[in-house]
Amino acid sequence: MAPTAALSSALKQAEQLRKDGNHCFKKDRFGAAIDAYTEAITLCPNVPVYLTNRALCHLKRNDWTKVEEDCRKAIRLDHNCVKGHYMLGLALLQREEYAEGVKELEKALDLGRGADPNGYMVEEIWQELAKAKYMEWEHESTKRSWELQNLKEACEAALKQKHYLENSEIDGYYDEVSISNSKQLKDLDKVFQIVAEADTPKEVPDYLCCKITLEIFRDPVITPSGVTYERSVILDHLQKVGTFDPITREPLAEYQLVSNLAIKEAVQAFLDKHGWAYRTD
Repeated sequence: MAPTAALSSALKQAEQLRKDGNHCFKKDRFGAAIDAYTEAITLCPNVPVYLTNRALCHLKRNDWTKVEEDCRKAIRLDHNCVKGHYMLGLALLQREEYAEGVKELEKALDLGRGADPNGYMVEEIWQELAKAKYMEWEHESTKRSWELQNLKEACEAALKQKHYLENSEIDGYYDEVSISNSKQLKDLDKVFQIVAEADTPKEVPDYLCCKITLEIFRDPVITPSGVTYERSVILDHLQKVGTFDPITREPLAEYQLVSNLAIKEAVQAFLDKHGWAYRTD
Protein backbone atom coordinates (compact mmCIF):
# COMPACT_ATOMS: atom_id res chain seq x y z
CA MET A 1 0.00 0.00 0.00
CA ALA A 2 1.37 3.45 -0.91
CA PRO A 3 2.31 5.76 2.02
CA THR A 4 -0.46 8.24 1.23
CA ALA A 5 -3.07 5.50 1.02
CA ALA A 6 -1.81 3.96 4.27
CA LEU A 7 -2.05 7.33 6.03
CA SER A 8 -5.55 7.87 4.71
CA SER A 9 -6.59 4.42 5.95
CA ALA A 10 -5.09 5.07 9.39
CA LEU A 11 -6.90 8.42 9.66
CA LYS A 12 -10.17 6.80 8.67
CA GLN A 13 -9.75 4.03 11.28
CA ALA A 14 -8.73 6.54 13.95
CA GLU A 15 -11.78 8.69 13.27
CA GLN A 16 -14.06 5.68 13.58
CA LEU A 17 -12.37 4.79 16.87
CA ARG A 18 -12.90 8.37 18.07
CA LYS A 19 -16.62 8.06 17.27
CA ASP A 20 -16.74 4.71 19.08
CA GLY A 21 -15.02 6.33 22.06
CA ASN A 22 -17.50 9.22 22.06
CA HIS A 23 -20.39 6.74 22.01
CA CYS A 24 -18.95 4.87 25.00
CA PHE A 25 -18.27 8.12 26.85
CA LYS A 26 -21.91 9.22 26.52
CA LYS A 27 -22.93 5.93 28.16
CA ASP A 28 -20.42 6.49 31.00
CA ARG A 29 -18.33 3.53 29.81
CA PHE A 30 -15.09 5.36 30.43
CA GLY A 31 -12.82 2.31 30.32
CA ALA A 32 -14.09 1.30 26.87
CA ALA A 33 -13.83 4.90 25.69
CA ILE A 34 -10.21 5.08 26.87
CA ASP A 35 -9.41 1.89 24.95
CA ALA A 36 -10.94 3.32 21.77
CA TYR A 37 -9.11 6.66 22.07
CA THR A 38 -5.85 4.85 22.85
CA GLU A 39 -6.14 2.84 19.63
CA ALA A 40 -6.86 6.06 17.74
CA ILE A 41 -3.75 7.67 19.29
CA THR A 42 -1.65 4.65 18.32
CA LEU A 43 -2.78 5.02 14.70
CA CYS A 44 -2.50 8.84 14.62
CA PRO A 45 -0.35 10.09 17.51
CA ASN A 46 -0.30 13.70 16.28
CA VAL A 47 -4.02 14.46 16.63
CA PRO A 48 -4.61 16.49 19.84
CA VAL A 49 -8.35 15.81 20.10
CA TYR A 50 -7.77 12.08 20.67
CA LEU A 51 -5.54 12.97 23.63
CA THR A 52 -7.95 15.50 25.13
CA ASN A 53 -10.85 13.08 24.71
CA ARG A 54 -8.90 10.43 26.60
CA ALA A 55 -7.90 13.02 29.21
CA LEU A 56 -11.58 13.78 29.81
CA CYS A 57 -12.19 10.09 30.51
CA HIS A 58 -9.32 10.07 32.99
CA LEU A 59 -10.81 13.20 34.57
CA LYS A 60 -14.14 11.41 35.05
CA ARG A 61 -12.21 8.69 36.86
CA ASN A 62 -10.28 11.25 38.94
CA ASP A 63 -7.02 9.92 37.52
CA TRP A 64 -5.35 13.33 37.53
CA THR A 65 -1.82 12.12 36.75
CA LYS A 66 -3.00 10.68 33.42
CA VAL A 67 -5.10 13.80 32.77
CA GLU A 68 -1.95 15.89 33.11
CA GLU A 69 0.11 13.57 30.90
CA ASP A 70 -2.43 13.58 28.03
CA CYS A 71 -3.04 17.32 28.24
CA ARG A 72 0.67 18.15 28.14
CA LYS A 73 1.05 15.95 25.04
CA ALA A 74 -1.95 17.65 23.40
CA ILE A 75 -0.55 21.12 24.14
CA ARG A 76 2.82 20.17 22.66
CA LEU A 77 0.97 19.29 19.45
CA ASP A 78 -1.27 22.38 19.57
CA HIS A 79 -0.29 25.32 21.81
CA ASN A 80 -3.79 26.77 21.35
CA CYS A 81 -5.60 23.66 22.59
CA VAL A 82 -8.32 25.12 24.83
CA LYS A 83 -9.37 21.82 26.40
CA GLY A 84 -5.75 20.83 26.93
CA HIS A 85 -4.94 23.99 28.92
CA TYR A 86 -8.27 23.77 30.75
CA MET A 87 -7.94 20.21 31.99
CA LEU A 88 -4.23 20.65 32.71
CA GLY A 89 -5.18 23.58 34.93
CA LEU A 90 -7.69 21.41 36.81
CA ALA A 91 -5.09 18.66 37.25
CA LEU A 92 -2.53 21.10 38.66
CA LEU A 93 -5.09 22.49 41.10
CA GLN A 94 -5.66 18.96 42.39
CA ARG A 95 -1.98 18.96 43.38
CA GLU A 96 -2.51 22.36 45.05
CA GLU A 97 -0.21 23.99 42.51
CA TYR A 98 -2.46 27.03 42.51
CA ALA A 99 -0.25 29.49 40.62
CA GLU A 100 0.43 27.12 37.70
CA GLY A 101 -3.16 25.85 37.67
CA VAL A 102 -4.53 29.39 37.50
CA LYS A 103 -2.06 30.22 34.73
CA GLU A 104 -3.32 27.32 32.60
CA LEU A 105 -6.98 28.20 33.22
CA GLU A 106 -6.32 31.83 32.26
CA LYS A 107 -4.68 30.64 29.04
CA ALA A 108 -7.69 28.42 28.32
CA LEU A 109 -10.07 31.33 28.99
CA ASP A 110 -8.19 33.69 26.65
CA LEU A 111 -8.14 31.06 23.88
CA GLY A 112 -11.79 30.19 24.47
CA ARG A 113 -12.91 33.81 24.26
CA GLY A 114 -10.97 34.21 21.04
CA ALA A 115 -12.60 31.17 19.46
CA ASP A 116 -16.16 31.54 20.76
CA PRO A 117 -16.80 34.40 23.23
CA ASN A 118 -20.25 33.12 24.17
CA GLY A 119 -19.55 29.39 24.02
CA TYR A 120 -20.37 27.07 26.91
CA MET A 121 -16.65 26.39 27.44
CA VAL A 122 -15.97 30.05 28.27
CA GLU A 123 -18.53 30.04 31.09
CA GLU A 124 -17.31 26.68 32.37
CA ILE A 125 -13.66 27.78 32.34
CA TRP A 126 -14.51 31.07 34.06
CA GLN A 127 -16.33 29.24 36.86
CA GLU A 128 -13.35 26.96 37.46
CA LEU A 129 -10.92 29.88 37.23
CA ALA A 130 -12.93 31.87 39.78
CA LYS A 131 -12.94 28.89 42.15
CA ALA A 132 -9.20 28.44 41.63
CA LYS A 133 -8.51 32.12 42.29
CA TYR A 134 -10.63 31.96 45.42
CA MET A 135 -8.79 28.84 46.64
CA GLU A 136 -5.48 30.53 45.90
CA TRP A 137 -6.57 33.61 47.87
CA GLU A 138 -7.91 31.47 50.74
CA HIS A 139 -4.62 29.55 50.94
CA GLU A 140 -2.54 32.74 50.92
CA SER A 141 -4.95 34.54 53.27
CA THR A 142 -4.69 31.76 55.88
CA LYS A 143 -0.91 31.89 55.61
CA ARG A 144 -0.88 35.70 55.96
CA SER A 145 -3.26 35.57 58.92
CA TRP A 146 -1.01 33.10 60.72
CA GLU A 147 2.10 35.16 59.99
CA LEU A 148 0.43 38.41 61.12
CA GLN A 149 -0.77 36.84 64.35
CA ASN A 150 2.73 35.59 65.13
CA LEU A 151 4.21 38.99 64.29
CA LYS A 152 1.61 40.78 66.42
CA GLU A 153 2.32 38.52 69.40
CA ALA A 154 6.06 39.11 69.02
CA CYS A 155 5.54 42.89 68.90
CA GLU A 156 3.27 42.80 71.94
CA ALA A 157 5.82 40.74 73.86
CA ALA A 158 8.59 43.20 72.94
CA LEU A 159 6.51 46.18 74.10
CA LYS A 160 5.65 44.46 77.38
CA GLN A 161 9.31 43.59 77.93
CA LYS A 162 10.30 47.21 77.24
CA HIS A 163 7.61 48.47 79.65
CA TYR A 164 8.74 46.00 82.32
CA LEU A 165 12.40 47.03 82.07
CA GLU A 166 11.60 50.74 82.13
CA ASN A 167 9.33 50.47 85.19
CA SER A 168 11.65 48.09 87.04
CA GLU A 169 14.44 50.62 86.75
CA ILE A 170 12.22 53.37 88.18
CA ASP A 171 10.39 51.81 91.10
CA GLY A 172 10.66 48.04 90.72
CA TYR A 173 6.91 47.85 90.03
CA TYR A 174 5.29 46.22 86.96
CA ASP A 175 1.61 46.81 86.23
CA GLU A 176 0.14 44.24 83.76
CA VAL A 177 -3.13 46.19 83.43
CA SER A 178 -1.27 49.39 82.68
CA ILE A 179 0.74 47.94 79.80
CA SER A 180 -2.33 46.13 78.38
CA ASN A 181 -4.16 49.48 78.19
CA SER A 182 -1.15 51.44 76.92
CA LYS A 183 -1.40 53.67 73.85
CA GLN A 184 1.42 51.78 72.15
CA LEU A 185 -0.44 48.45 72.29
CA LYS A 186 -3.67 50.07 71.12
CA ASP A 187 -1.84 51.69 68.20
CA LEU A 188 -0.26 48.35 67.38
CA ASP A 189 -3.70 46.74 67.35
CA LYS A 190 -4.99 49.37 64.89
CA VAL A 191 -2.03 48.82 62.55
CA PHE A 192 -2.67 45.08 62.35
CA GLN A 193 -6.41 45.64 61.83
CA ILE A 194 -5.66 47.89 58.85
CA VAL A 195 -3.27 45.32 57.37
CA ALA A 196 -5.91 42.58 57.72
CA GLU A 197 -8.66 44.64 56.00
CA ALA A 198 -7.68 43.51 52.47
CA ASP A 199 -8.50 39.93 53.44
CA THR A 200 -11.85 40.84 55.01
CA PRO A 201 -14.79 40.19 52.62
CA LYS A 202 -17.17 43.10 52.04
CA GLU A 203 -19.43 44.39 49.28
CA VAL A 204 -18.01 44.87 45.80
CA PRO A 205 -18.44 48.52 44.64
CA ASP A 206 -21.51 48.97 42.42
CA TYR A 207 -19.54 50.44 39.51
CA LEU A 208 -17.63 47.15 39.20
CA CYS A 209 -20.86 45.12 38.89
CA CYS A 210 -23.20 44.49 35.96
CA LYS A 211 -26.51 46.32 36.34
CA ILE A 212 -28.42 43.22 35.24
CA THR A 213 -26.71 40.36 37.08
CA LEU A 214 -25.39 42.52 39.96
CA GLU A 215 -22.24 40.37 39.82
CA ILE A 216 -18.68 41.61 39.35
CA PHE A 217 -17.76 42.13 35.70
CA ARG A 218 -15.77 39.57 33.71
CA ASP A 219 -15.93 41.06 30.23
CA PRO A 220 -17.58 44.52 30.45
CA VAL A 221 -18.85 46.33 27.36
CA ILE A 222 -20.25 49.84 27.10
CA THR A 223 -23.22 50.93 24.96
CA PRO A 224 -23.58 54.23 23.07
CA SER A 225 -25.85 55.32 25.93
CA GLY A 226 -22.90 55.04 28.31
CA VAL A 227 -24.20 52.04 30.27
CA THR A 228 -21.81 49.14 30.96
CA TYR A 229 -23.00 45.53 30.92
CA GLU A 230 -21.49 42.07 31.07
CA ARG A 231 -20.93 41.10 27.42
CA SER A 232 -22.64 37.70 27.50
CA VAL A 233 -25.64 39.14 29.36
CA ILE A 234 -26.29 42.05 26.99
CA LEU A 235 -25.80 39.78 23.96
CA ASP A 236 -28.34 37.37 25.38
CA HIS A 237 -30.74 40.29 25.88
CA LEU A 238 -30.28 41.47 22.28
CA GLN A 239 -30.92 37.98 20.92
CA LYS A 240 -33.87 37.00 23.10
CA VAL A 241 -35.58 40.21 24.20
CA GLY A 242 -34.95 42.92 21.64
CA THR A 243 -32.41 45.22 20.00
CA PHE A 244 -32.53 47.99 22.59
CA ASP A 245 -30.60 49.05 25.69
CA PRO A 246 -32.45 47.44 28.64
CA ILE A 247 -31.96 50.51 30.86
CA THR A 248 -32.17 53.51 28.53
CA ARG A 249 -34.46 51.73 26.00
CA GLU A 250 -32.42 53.29 23.18
CA PRO A 251 -32.01 51.18 19.99
CA LEU A 252 -28.93 48.96 20.28
CA ALA A 253 -27.11 46.50 18.00
CA GLU A 254 -24.28 44.08 18.77
CA TYR A 255 -21.76 45.96 16.62
CA GLN A 256 -22.23 49.05 18.83
CA LEU A 257 -20.88 47.31 21.92
CA VAL A 258 -17.34 48.35 22.85
CA SER A 259 -15.09 46.75 25.46
CA ASN A 260 -14.92 48.95 28.55
CA LEU A 261 -11.19 48.63 29.17
CA ALA A 262 -11.17 51.13 32.04
CA ILE A 263 -13.71 49.10 34.03
CA LYS A 264 -12.00 45.86 33.07
CA GLU A 265 -8.70 47.14 34.46
CA ALA A 266 -10.44 48.45 37.59
CA VAL A 267 -12.06 45.05 38.16
CA GLN A 268 -8.73 43.26 37.78
CA ALA A 269 -7.03 45.68 40.16
CA PHE A 270 -9.81 45.09 42.72
CA LEU A 271 -9.59 41.30 42.33
CA ASP A 272 -5.81 41.35 42.62
CA LYS A 273 -6.17 43.09 45.98
CA HIS A 274 -9.35 41.35 47.20
CA GLY A 275 -9.20 37.70 46.12
CA TRP A 276 -12.31 36.90 48.18
CA ALA A 277 -14.37 38.64 45.47
CA TYR A 278 -13.77 35.65 43.15
CA ARG A 279 -16.17 33.60 45.24
CA THR A 280 -19.09 32.60 43.01
CA ASP A 281 -21.53 30.99 45.45
